[in-house]
Amino acid sequence: MSDTTTAEPARTASGATVPVLAFAGIVVAVMQTLLVPVFKDLPRLLDTTPGNATWVMTSTLLSGAVATPIMGRLGDLFGKRRMLVASLSVMVVGALVSAFTDALLPMIVGRTLQGFAMGAIPLGIGLMRDMLPRERLGSAMALMSSSIGVGGGLALPAAALVAQHTDWHALFYGAAGLGVLAIALTLAVVPESPLRAKGSFDLPGALGLTAGLVLFLLPITKGSDWGWSSPTTLGLFAAAVVVLLLWGLMELRVAAPLVDLRTTARREVLLTNLASIMVGVAFYVVSLVLPQLLQLPSETGYGLGQSMVVAGLCVAPLGLTMMFTAPVYARLSARYGPRTTLLIGLLIIAIGYGGGLGLMSAAWQTVVTSVLLGAGIGLAYSSLPALIIGAVPASETGAANGLNTLMRSIGTSVSSAVIGMVLANTADDVGGVAVPTMEGFRVSFLIATGAVAVGLALAFFLPRRRPATTTRLRASSEEDANLARAEQALAETLAGEPVTGAAVAGQPLRGFRGRVLAADGTPVARAKVTLIDRHGRQAGAALSAADGGYALAVPARGPYVLAARAAGHGPLAHSATHAGDDSPVDLDLSLPGETVSA
Repeated sequence: MSDTTTAEPARTASGATVPVLAFAGIVVAVMQTLLVPVFKDLPRLLDTTPGNATWVMTSTLLSGAVATPIMGRLGDLFGKRRMLVASLSVMVVGALVSAFTDALLPMIVGRTLQGFAMGAIPLGIGLMRDMLPRERLGSAMALMSSSIGVGGGLALPAAALVAQHTDWHALFYGAAGLGVLAIALTLAVVPESPLRAKGSFDLPGALGLTAGLVLFLLPITKGSDWGWSSPTTLGLFAAAVVVLLLWGLMELRVAAPLVDLRTTARREVLLTNLASIMVGVAFYVVSLVLPQLLQLPSETGYGLGQSMVVAGLCVAPLGLTMMFTAPVYARLSARYGPRTTLLIGLLIIAIGYGGGLGLMSAAWQTVVTSVLLGAGIGLAYSSLPALIIGAVPASETGAANGLNTLMRSIGTSVSSAVIGMVLANTADDVGGVAVPTMEGFRVSFLIATGAVAVGLALAFFLPRRRPATTTRLRASSEEDANLARAEQALAETLAGEPVTGAAVAGQPLRGFRGRVLAADGTPVARAKVTLIDRHGRQAGAALSAADGGYALAVPARGPYVLAARAAGHGPLAHSATHAGDDSPVDLDLSLPGETVSA
């Protein structure tokens, strides 16, 4: 298990931190759908075959899948903001490479670099957990998690407008400009997280995971071109199984693995990741089906005959609704928990796809479908990081959320391959051109509904949680961001050491004293109260008395975190500063208040 240290004092997140991180996530997500409006024209624009042109999209997908867990682990080790800026910088370089070329190979290189920015989303979620108070964390993580859908949805009409009226290279210039703006805002507004995981980067694990993912995702994305039963496709799938099994065995023997498979195998983490695949499948179906339906000529009898820009605008509510569900998610999750919110989101997605089967005859109907699906996908995506963070140690949030983002990417990859195959096999040949049919669109919606049903079954078996008001002690500090740091430090310092110095309230110590109270105000006896210094080290410990009282001496003046844990209760943390005078500071952990100085 990774140890946690605080490499520097915590910096308070400003009110602009969440919007800036969400903006960075949206900018990154734009890369996924940037070329959708011009995808059919890529063979002509790059002077290549249709098969080769698909690599422009496939390369971004593969690099994004590889980058998410790797950048998450690097963020845990070396700083999440630092790795976020690095991800955005690589994206800017890739956008500029693509902007200056009309050749296939440099375009693929540029698009591969752009895909590496997908690691920014789990890094942003990790930064939020490390810095934000609890009352702001739910809606903030929801917005960051949904940014992948928000960016993808908003990029469609914007990219269509640019591609229709200017040179298509302007798409990349615009992406580079957005990336530079995101970097500047991040450096100016977002503080670095003080939380660090001890250990070194698992390079063999990173290489093994990269090889396994490429071998697995490559036949998924190219299977329809190569043939699903071809030796190449089957051989790559077999090689992926072998490589990933060997990689898993290696990771189980490494002291500081890239991915902690023991943590990943926990019921809550495993089921959440599997449900994430299903949500990814459902999300991508609407992005593939509705734009085609809207742009097909009305002469087909079912096409809606809209322009590229209008089609993008009709699908844009998908991303907008996802963005506006973040505060709704926060309220629902605070009252019912992320498991229930995930179930509600999946039910709304099922209703959206079920109703969408009969809402395909007018443009306004596609808008209704987009709004419903956006609300459901927004709630589902928002629930995923909360479920993951609640099940993993604080020092592993970056890597764990990176793996969860990878699961969503796998879902979208599977969706792209399966829906592409369905639309191709049900298409009509009109003058040598394959035209998708209404049958193909409806079968695609049924597949999405089936994926949602699987997701509902998985989410149903997620463990239930008791409401926080009955399981957590009450803390007086509003700086709940200290909880992530203190919780991990407390667990590890107390795991192998007996608590000493069982002082009780009333002793004339120069330090901190007070009482440990439960949420209902009753005293908690024999709670472990630990004093943690600014470097994350234990500076003292005590057991609370029968009346909940405790007292702790301080070794020196300065900032500390008081952390408490008791059987049947969740952990808490309170930030306090001791200035070295003779009067003790009375801390009542049930009362609201600010950081206390003495």
